[in-house]
Amino acid sequence: MTTVTETRTMFGAVIHAPGDVRYEQRPRPVLLEPTDAILEVTAACVCGSDLWRYRGISKVDGPTPIGHELCGVVTEVGSAVTTIKVGDFVVGGFNPSDGTCPLCLKGATANCRHGSHYDGAQADVVRIPMADGTLVATPAAPPADLIPSLLALSDVMCTGWHAAVSAGVGPGSSVAVVGDGAVGLCAILAARELGATTIIAMSRHEARQRVAREFGATHIVEERDEAGSERIREVTDGIGADCVLECVGTESARLQSVGSVRDGGNIGIVGVPHGDLPVDQLFWRNVGLKGGPANCRAYLPHLMDLVWQRKINPGLVFDLELPLSEIAEAYAAMDERRAIKTLVRP
Repeated sequence: MTTVTETRTMFGAVIHAPGDVRYEQRPRPVLLEPTDAILEVTAACVCGSDLWRYRGISKVDGPTPIGHELCGVVTEVGSAVTTIKVGDFVVGGFNPSDGTCPLCLKGATANCRHGSHYDGAQADVVRIPMADGTLVATPAAPPADLIPSLLALSDVMCTGWHAAVSAGVGPGSSVAVVGDGAVGLCAILAARELGATTIIAMSRHEARQRVAREFGATHIVEERDEAGSERIREVTDGIGADCVLECVGTESARLQSVGSVRDGGNIGIVGVPHGDLPVDQLFWRNVGLKGGPANCRAYLPHLMDLVWQRKINPGLVFDLELPLSEIAEAYAAMDERRAIKTLVRP
């Protein structure tokens, strides 16, 4: 194994209970398998899905390291790692995968048969399981201004892309995006890159509307429920959007998506599910439904190339940056919608 000097401890975010995330000293991770790598984190962030636990909607079973988005520099690699080396700057998708199982070979890396997770990525140092199948290295050490966009590739940009791909967005599509958080905004950017010509952002917040327009939104709809669906029909020949991208996960967001898609259209659903869908209605209207966790490792090379060439700038979703030591405020700002997405640096 290739190694560098180790220290025995580090600091990271630990969630203890709803509303209680702390910056605590933790054991420094070590290589456990020959396929592992150790990453010194350059930047991490708080995800909207982390807020499910923070808000008490999902259960917290005692003190738990938290976070799943990261980029940084490799400091150690296991003996079986072949594509990543010490010193590489890398991005890791939020859902580690081996890259070799039958599902990974078909591009379904989110459903890797040996899939794993990080032991808290909001930390100084993180162990990366299955490094070859999880990490993608940048062509060179990135300039500082690209770090936020590279970090966005670890989840929200890949997830927004997955919503658009799942819904079949293509040249000339009309698209409605339900959700104006970081994933929804990245879904707008994905729809633009995939050739959509009508892109409707459902947003009531001026700061988020500005990012939506910069990412390619052609229309803003502030109304909700049936009034929102009616506004979408007004700009889509009276029938609804070809593709609706559901980027929230609540039952109301799912019902908004069903009401906003045209008959024969598709819904790309990537919001962590907390509600049901009217399946009978989808059937009779010939509406397609596809989505789930993003296949980050499958999307990363293409999206990294777009960022590296400065064709997309998903890092604009980060409107607050804090030191990792202020992780409690990073969560509170997102919970209170004072920030779209918070970037933290160790």
